[in-house]
Amino acid sequence: MSKTVKSLITNDYTQKFGSSSDAMVISIRGIKGIDVTKLRKTLRKNQVKITVIRNSLAKRMVKGSSLEKLEKFLSGPSALATGTSVVEVAREIVGLLTEFPGIELKGAVLDGTLFEGDKGVKELSKFPTRAEAIADNVTLLVGPGRKLAAQILGPGRTLGGIVKAIETKLEKGETIAKIA
Repeated sequence: MSKTVKSLITNDYTQKFGSSSDAMVISIRGIKGIDVTKLRKTLRKNQVKITVIRNSLAKRMVKGSSLEKLEKFLSGPSALATGTSVVEVAREIVGLLTEFPGIELKGAVLDGTLFEGDKGVKELSKFPTRAEAIADNVTLLVGPGRKLAAQILGPGRTLGGIVKAIETKLEKGETIAKIA
């Protein structure tokens, strides 16, 4: 392959993945062609893209980037899996391991943290996504205020219920007994 072609491929990789701060490296070597097509189609529905990469050119692309830690996984047949979140990518691919057991999970990077091998990627798939983490934090922040508001409103609602019951009895013409 000429130097010009290598440069073009490296530039293509940089355009596709250069701005990514997280990605996952897998191997789909043990999967038949028809199954690879099914796998890609299934993942595409969930905004996950698999790109088979040339290791030497991908190593050039990751040098100095946030994906540099993935360099150690770029040997043998490799594919880069990307999506909206590497956690979602890991969840999708780990979920498909039963249907496509030939997928080899090499590793992933999430915000500079390296997850190695099968065990690391499965651990990553259990992490919350960014949106889920934000929702959890908001719930934790709002929870005490919600409880306080309920405590303040509780007696008022009880008193309102008593007043409503008295009003209903008086409208019906019933007398209200004194409480001793």
